[in-house]
Amino acid sequence: MQFDLLIINGTVYDGTGAPGIRADVGIDGKRVSAIGDLSAANATRVIDANGLAVTPGFIDVHSHADAALLRDGQHACGIRQGVTTEIIAPDGLTLAPLSRENYLMYMHYLSGVLGYASEELDMSTYATAMSNYHNKTSCNVAMFLGHGPVRLEAVGGMIDEPLTGDNWKRAERIIRESFEQGACGFSTGLSYYPNSFSDTDELVNIMNVVKEYELPLSIHLRNHNTDRGFAGGGVEEAMEIGRRSGAQIHLEHYRTQPDSAGDLESILEPVERAKSDGVDVTLETYPYPVGSSFPQSFFPSWFHEGGPESMLKLLADGESRERVIDGIVSGSRGSAAGGNVWSHIGSEANKHLEGMYFDDVAAEWNVSVEEMMCRVMLEEDLNCGFRGAPPASTRVWQQVEADIMELMQRSDYMVGSDAIPTGGMVHPRAYGCFPRMIGRLRRRHKIPLELMVQRLSQNAALRFGLKDRGEIAKGKFADIVVFDSERITDRATFEDPEQFPEGIPFVVVNGQVAVDHERLTGVLAGEAV
Repeated sequence: MQFDLLIINGTVYDGTGAPGIRADVGIDGKRVSAIGDLSAANATRVIDANGLAVTPGFIDVHSHADAALLRDGQHACGIRQGVTTEIIAPDGLTLAPLSRENYLMYMHYLSGVLGYASEELDMSTYATAMSNYHNKTSCNVAMFLGHGPVRLEAVGGMIDEPLTGDNWKRAERIIRESFEQGACGFSTGLSYYPNSFSDTDELVNIMNVVKEYELPLSIHLRNHNTDRGFAGGGVEEAMEIGRRSGAQIHLEHYRTQPDSAGDLESILEPVERAKSDGVDVTLETYPYPVGSSFPQSFFPSWFHEGGPESMLKLLADGESRERVIDGIVSGSRGSAAGGNVWSHIGSEANKHLEGMYFDDVAAEWNVSVEEMMCRVMLEEDLNCGFRGAPPASTRVWQQVEADIMELMQRSDYMVGSDAIPTGGMVHPRAYGCFPRMIGRLRRRHKIPLELMVQRLSQNAALRFGLKDRGEIAKGKFADIVVFDSERITDRATFEDPEQFPEGIPFVVVNGQVAVDHERLTGVLAGEAV
């Protein structure tokens, strides 16, 4: 028996939640062709996994690597974690399908979270956008259809208009075309624009179409234009969309926060109530107590109208800027910018701000945090981003982690890193999310390895329609991670985030070795899936 690749002597966790078994895995081309005792077989390449776990590749259900993968398809920060499939375009924030004019405008608007990709790419349809990733990345790439591009194309720009009449006809055409071309779900983020120009009725109408494809709405809950959301937005709005449309709902980064640590009952109550009403709900989390975003998330709705050009004019005019600041302070998030840290600054002139607290920069400049934020955004042409600062209390931090690991034992949970791999002081989740979860925290909380493997692989593949992925079985795609279950751990920290994990010597994507003895091979075997 001859194979292209043979992984021998490992303990195979197949992704279904079954306990590991000692077995060899034979691979021909892109797929697994045999599992069992293959000691008599030969292969072009043999990997000895003695003492190691052999599992399906991890699937990241929430990645903001849209432009990062286009800048550098090797994508070391993800593939070194064992992530063999990235689902991009969460929160409704992405670069396709967009006309050239809207592509350039929205890339500028999103530069603080995505950075920049080439201006010459064809992003006019879902299919052409995905062709920019196919066999050009180390990992597979799946993509949501994002609310942002749908609205921009249907309405004609960053305009606060409802999706009704002709606007709706254009939106419905884009939705159907994109799902026929392979979208793995619909995503929205109701802290972001133009998504937050919507109301609950709009999202119900969209999901009435999407449910025909039996794929979910991935939703970042509303905290902007809360008067437009059922019950003031939040989880109640998301559950109402599911009730009224009958569509599947997937809640993004849903976990306790430092101010709610230990109170799982409260956050799960509306979810369980919706499930009892028949709503099909899944959820995701990442293993850190704070998140990351870009400054636009603090600004009032009217500030975003017209897009970057109009926004920058408001920031440049002193009187207008005062009105903007008043809008931030009186808005639904209040003066919540303090306590954050600049993670990404686009220019060299202000690069020294990366890693600095907003409050410290504001004090140094002798202005308010809001004024400082406006000045940085103007000077950086919006190309700036931030992350939260972790809680000072170790006990609070560890309680949030304990909550997260309890949530991971639910069969409806999976992992989305929410990685933003852009900037000089990125959130450590971009480099450490998956090994932290399946290594450090799994061991600390004594969770069975087979359970964690299932949450990081099969759960996501089933939810988002990733056919023949998320399991090690004959005929499935050979996306495989080989790691030391006792040594695997993250090394990325908040003060030194760009550190690769330990204990993951081999990663295989579509039968090709992408990581070999913890070193990148340069192989770009990832597919658009």
